[in-house]
Amino acid sequence: MQGDGGISSIASAIQLSIAPVFLLTGIGAILGVLTGRLARIVDRSRVLTDQLHQHPDTLAHLEHDLAMLAMRARLVNRAIGMCTLAALLVCLVIVALFVSAFADAHLAKVIALAFTAAMLALIASLVNFLRETYLATRSLRTGRP
Repeated sequence: MQGDGGISSIASAIQLSIAPVFLLTGIGAILGVLTGRLARIVDRSRVLTDQLHQHPDTLAHLEHDLAMLAMRARLVNRAIGMCTLAALLVCLVIVALFVSAFADAHLAKVIALAFTAAMLALIASLVNFLRETYLATRSLRTGRP
């Protein structure tokens, strides 16, 4: 009989951890987008820095663009940090779910706090991402030779 109770505990813990695992998948996808944006910003910064060295007469224009790229990179970097924190907190939720299932520990408050903190970190990440995309579209210049 003890074995059946253990299996049902494991099954219950796995069922409870499915939703956070899907959340981790979504956070991973967001991290992929954010790192891709950061890579493009870095690549563009390198191109502009090379142009700056080759054509010092375009100093004001290129310095403005480089400053805008630096600001965007900071926002993406913050978004990546907050998204990573959210992922770590979701992992903590999953671990706490398994520990509470097997150690008869009452970790409901820990789980609730960690999940709430994960959502707040994810929200902060998405706000930084939104700010970065706003800056990216605002800094677009059309009709420039």
